[in-house]
Order: sequence, then C-alpha cells, then structure tokens
Amino acid sequence: MPTVVLGGGIAGLSAAYYLREAAPIVIEATSRLGGWIHTNKRPSGTLFELGPRTIRPAGVPGANTLNLIEDLNLEQKVRPISRDHPAAKNRMIFAKGKLHLLPNSLSGLFQTKAPFSKPLAACAWTDFRAKRKISTDESSFDFIKRRFGEDVAEYAISPMLCGICAGSAKEISAKMLFRSLFEAEQKHGSVFKGLLKEALSAEKKAANADQPGKLATRAKTERWSIYSLENGLETLPLTMAQKLRESKVEFKLNDPCVQIKFNSDSVRLSLRSGTSIEGETLISALPASSLAPLLTEQHPQLSRALSEQNCATVAVVNVQFKGNLIKEPGFGFLVPPIEQKPLLGVIYDSVCFPCPSGDTVFTAMMGGHWFHPQFTGKSPQELASVAVRGIQDILGITQEPVDVNSVILQDCIPQYTVGHYERLDEIDNYVEKNRLPLYLVGSSYRGIGINDVIMSAKLAVDKIKRQSSD
Repeated sequence: MPTVVLGGGIAGLSAAYYLREAAPIVIEATSRLGGWIHTNKRPSGTLFELGPRTIRPAGVPGANTLNLIEDLNLEQKVRPISRDHPAAKNRMIFAKGKLHLLPNSLSGLFQTKAPFSKPLAACAWTDFRAKRKISTDESSFDFIKRRFGEDVAEYAISPMLCGICAGSAKEISAKMLFRSLFEAEQKHGSVFKGLLKEALSAEKKAANADQPGKLATRAKTERWSIYSLENGLETLPLTMAQKLRESKVEFKLNDPCVQIKFNSDSVRLSLRSGTSIEGETLISALPASSLAPLLTEQHPQLSRALSEQNCATVAVVNVQFKGNLIKEPGFGFLVPPIEQKPLLGVIYDSVCFPCPSGDTVFTAMMGGHWFHPQFTGKSPQELASVAVRGIQDILGITQEPVDVNSVILQDCIPQYTVGHYERLDEIDNYVEKNRLPLYLVGSSYRGIGINDVIMSAKLAVDKIKRQSSD
C-alpha cells in the first residue's frame, strides 16, 4: 500500500518529493497546488506575491531548502540578495508618527535612537540584572520586557512578531519563538550569560542534516541574506509538482478528505467525491485545525488537542505606483500594535527585486491577530483602499497607484501561543501511544517558515524510511 500525503501545499509537495520513489498519493482539497505560495503575474509583467516572497538561507533548514532547489535544477533561477544590500540592512519601524531606521551596525547599538529611550546595547545590562524566573513558558512580550526592557518589547519584538506570524507578542510563546533565549535563562539565569557559554562550548553537530550542496555553499560564500526565484516564489512548488508528475506520483485535486480512520496496519481516507483511499501510512500536511475534525469520531482526544491551535487571517494588498517613489531604500517597515494603525507592515518589493518598468511596488499586510473585529465583513476592495491610504500617509505619496491587488488569506498563519510545546508533546505522545501510522508536517507544529515546513517534511520521510527498513 502507498503512503498518502494529505495536503498539496509546500509541506505536502516536499513530503511527496522526498518520497517520490515510493509513488505516494497526494490529496488536495482545492484545484491548485502550492498552498499559500502564490505569485500573480500582472499584465504589465510585474510580479505580485500573494503569500511568502523570500526565503532565508541560514541554518540547517535553510541549507536543506537550497539542497532541494539544487536537486530540482533551479540553481540558475535563484535571485539572491546579499547582506550588504539595502533590503538586507535597512529595516524600519513606524512609531510616534515617523519612520525610524533600526540599528544596522555595531556602533548603532551604542547610540540612543528613536523610538528607543536608550541604546539597545543597554539591554545586556538589563538582562544581567534581571532575576531568573523559573517557567515552562510565557508570552514573548512578557519575556522580552522582563529580560531586556519595555522599549524592546514594545518597539522591536511586538512589530517583529507582526511581521513573522501576524500575531500578538502578548500571546505568542517565548519558548517557541525565542527558544534559545528562553532556555538560556532557564539554564544559566541570564540570556546573555547563557548564549556566551553556548558560544564558548564545543561546536554542536547539526542533527538530521545532509551536507550542504553547491548552492548552499555558494549562498554562504556570497553572504546571501534572502533570496527568491525567477518568475516568483511559486516557481518552487510548480517545479516540484511537475517533477512529481514526471515520477508518476498520483494527485487527487479538488476532492477534500472528510474522514480518516486508522486500522491495525493501515489508514483509510474518505473523500467528498465518495472515493476511499487506503494507505500504509499518512503524512498530514493540513493545518492542525483542519485535520482535527477528520479524526473526531475515532480519536476525539487527538482531535481536541489539534483543534486548540488558532490561525490568523491576513489581508495582503499589492500596490504599484508609477516611477521610483522610495526615498530611503530598505526591506520595508513594521508597525508596533501600540500605534493602533491598520497596517501590520509594508514590504518594499521593488527594492528587493526591481520592477522591469522602474515602478515602485509595495505589499501591505493587515489584520492578523487583530483581523476580527477590525476588518470583519470588509471586502478585498475596501481593504485595498485602507492599505493604499496607509502607505500614502506614512510615505508621503500623493499620486494614485497604477495597479492594486487585494486578497484575504483566511486562517493562513498558525499562532504558537503560550503552551505550544506542551500541546505538541500531548499530540506526539498520543500518536506514539496509539501507534498511529500518522506523521504531522507543515506550519502548525515546529516552525511557520518555508525552511521549517520543508524540513518537517524531510524529517518525517526520513523517519518513515528508517521504520520501513527495520
């Protein structure tokens, strides 16, 4: 019997690709593959990214993604941004009515720059003086405020989490988002003391990692900060899907799963069309909250644990203006929640990847944790108007855009709230105790970034291969 992959986003496609020699079956509820990675090519030739737009090459997961891109023969389509590019160095915060450039040099850390009331380097002294708080988890805001001060929590971490997960720092787990910092305090009493000891200790060997390939080595040598792909990031899932079809992997599109039942040595999936699919193992790449109702009848406890995770809804508005209107090139700016603005942040797309026409392209994000009730009932067109006005007001742009696209991404980003690790343990223990042939991959569990999601798929497939060879 085959392995069944449930979900055709980047996690599901990656799992199927790593398992392609075993001819898995991929089930996708919609008519398209790629999930939230979606590039919209406009009549003018401008690329609008409706979801993720760049990938970081850093760390083991970053190298793993580059290895995958190399395996897909996409090396020539990579569009890198080096660390000395303005889009890599210049990141801004909109606070107290102005845009403020965040420190991007060592000397900048020792200067007092708005919106902060003291140099960021002073955070080290704040951390050394703070007492250790024994805890299994706490909110990112409380953790950062306690260790580094309220300024950093309010004007650095809060907007940063708006950009990472469209979430509230007052609810997002510190143990999940800042695990190394959190564990440094728990083990050593101080974040900086703990990080220093870790740096001076023996170099850790990267577990579960392949050796970096030529592309990953090139990224390190050339000091890439971020990268995308020619014709947009959707090139990655589209190429993967093409390779899978060439490998005779079977896809069942536009046919949602409505129920999952596990037997002693197999799993059966019932689809909306009335079709039943039986497999030896199941890799679920669905969001946890979407998987939960499929397990209610047979495994209500597991279903309840999965359903506890919430997701944020984000409005994404792509805006194109005629000519170059950016006075201070950078990656973009984020807006702290304390400012009570409708925008979470704005990305300067045309700084990262210049528009063929020389025009200025922005992407605005709105909503997230605050989508309801702020934007409940608003149409994409109404949200587009809010975004355009916000961009014009903050950047002093007087002209009207030549092109605008607006989408509402419903429940697109999982929220790792306080206690997330404990919930993961509960889920993992249940699956292991009941010996379910179920492997959970994707953004609901151990990382929302593209690298994390692809890595989760690789680790799951590696585990399946090990178990099948035992």
